[in-house]
Amino acid sequence: MEQRALRKLVDPISKTVKSFKKSEVECLIRLFYNLLERPVGKLTTKGMDQNTFRGVLHNIFGMTDDMLMNRVFFVFDKDSDNYVSVQEWVKGLSVFLRGAFEEKMKFCFEVYYLHGECYISREKIFDMLKNSLSQQSPEEENDEGVKELVDISLKKMDYDNDGKISFADFEKAVKKDRLLLEVFGPCLPDAKTCLHFETLVFKNNPPASF
Repeated sequence: MEQRALRKLVDPISKTVKSFKKSEVECLIRLFYNLLERPVGKLTTKGMDQNTFRGVLHNIFGMTDDMLMNRVFFVFDKDSDNYVSVQEWVKGLSVFLRGAFEEKMKFCFEVYYLHGECYISREKIFDMLKNSLSQQSPEEENDEGVKELVDISLKKMDYDNDGKISFADFEKAVKKDRLLLEVFGPCLPDAKTCLHFETLVFKNNPPASF
């Protein structure tokens, strides 16, 4: 019964996600249901809710920043129904783990602008930098210092000088200096974490829990 349910999920997902082999897609689907403590194919909800997903980002991928974890959730949740479905899970992880540089760039940009217009406004830059700095050293949080960093960021990345960062601006800046990919906060796992995840999930087929 479980194999039939798996096949029904694996085949259509494999057609849309090319960076994973079918066997790997199967492992990711099994992990999804393991994390939700449900038999494969049986869900009482539409998928993984925000709290469970944040637990995955924290426990599996080592993320600690609340604001960024929420933003990553909303980028995974393509249909904006407040759940990450099994299809969204596999597609999101394909970028997380094996995305080409261009895919990761689009992902980070989406995390940073998050809803609304497709650009990163001065206000959003301020919020993200203030949040990022307060994570590192809460006692040194200083609005004036953050404003200076916003100005520096815009000077470096706002190529058309319109006071905001469009995707074209972001792409140009990041291609020039790849360190700017996660300039407003870490929203992708590092290579070591990705390798650890893949080793556990794809070679252990997958573990019952982390």
